[in-house]
Amino acid sequence: MTTHHRRILSFVVAALLLVACSRAPQPAGAGRFRAEIWVDNWFALYAGEKLIGEDSVPIMTERSFNAEVFAFDADYPLTLNFVVKDFKENDTGLEYVGKPNQQLGDGGAIAQFTDSTTGALVAVTNEDWRCLVIHDAPLDPGCANERAPVAGQSPCLFDSQPEPAGWKAPGFDDSAWPHAVVYGAAEVGPKDGYNQISWRPAAKFIWGPNLKTNNTLLCRLAVAAQK
Repeated sequence: MTTHHRRILSFVVAALLLVACSRAPQPAGAGRFRAEIWVDNWFALYAGEKLIGEDSVPIMTERSFNAEVFAFDADYPLTLNFVVKDFKENDTGLEYVGKPNQQLGDGGAIAQFTDSTTGALVAVTNEDWRCLVIHDAPLDPGCANERAPVAGQSPCLFDSQPEPAGWKAPGFDDSAWPHAVVYGAAEVGPKDGYNQISWRPAAKFIWGPNLKTNNTLLCRLAVAAQK
């Protein structure tokens, strides 16, 4: 075989491989999704252990109210993971510490996920989510009345724990985590950005059992493949 013929053969093989790859099926369950999210005050969203996006306004920004929209690719079954945080100035869990308007904050999160191709609703925040509170403060609401509140000193005690190892993994056992608590819009009082999104009726506000003292939560939802 001449050098010329070898080059022609190599070109033909490369072309056939290119065609074969272009016709290869997509991985089973692959999809493209749209996430629409509003959280008081901050969040990070993961698909499994992959970071999809986070709130564009830093957590230490007081009165951070904005909506975020992300597009992402992921495979079914989906494992949606949220880290959600309410603003707190320090471990007292208070806002505006030392100022006349010193107070407990309050949280709230709402999100919806749709198929980018069909527009079909894939998931929403509701009581199906499992949410673990990893920072709760103050344990005594009377802390808000202290002139010089000190985190860790009564009445400004707090409860804090690290994120469980591997909690974002699809196979993580969250069966011991409490279900999310659903709240009405009047209880959360959503502000700027919330009305920029056309929320599906099924999407609900969620948080832990205490809107005011639950400051940091981890929330998970497993979503089966759509039929």
